[in-house]
Amino acid sequence: MVARKIVATNRRARHDYEILETYEAGLVLEGSEVKSLREGKANLKDSFAHVKGGEVWLEGMYVAPYEFSRGGGHDPERPRKLLLHRREIDKIAGRLAEKGLTLVPLSLYFTEGKAKVELGLARGRRTVDKRRAIKEREQQREMDRALRRFR
Repeated sequence: MVARKIVATNRRARHDYEILETYEAGLVLEGSEVKSLREGKANLKDSFAHVKGGEVWLEGMYVAPYEFSRGGGHDPERPRKLLLHRREIDKIAGRLAEKGLTLVPLSLYFTEGKAKVELGLARGRRTVDKRRAIKEREQQREMDRALRRFR
């Protein structure tokens, strides 16, 4: 198994959305962005992805400017192109056309020296669904604790 160095996770996405499918995509980055990511200075909060012109773009991801870069570095919140196979892009575009689905980044990591983002095709949860998910998770934890106690 290939080791992953996780840079950032979007924990809120798993709470606010029901994840239906996941995809792994590469990122088109500038040199100063890669340096900043290696230092772990990124934030996926309030970011999303969309298909535009046959390409997938990641919007709202914050990558802090690298302090040692020349010429000011990069724009911290610029849209970044994601690298996926054509078949995957077409499949995602078709699914996004359905009502209520969105594409959210779940985590940002390095694998084999390359920056990758895990995308989730998701449906928004209502408040009632969020409460139900929390309740089920708590019940599962209590059952696990009880089983450990009797072993």
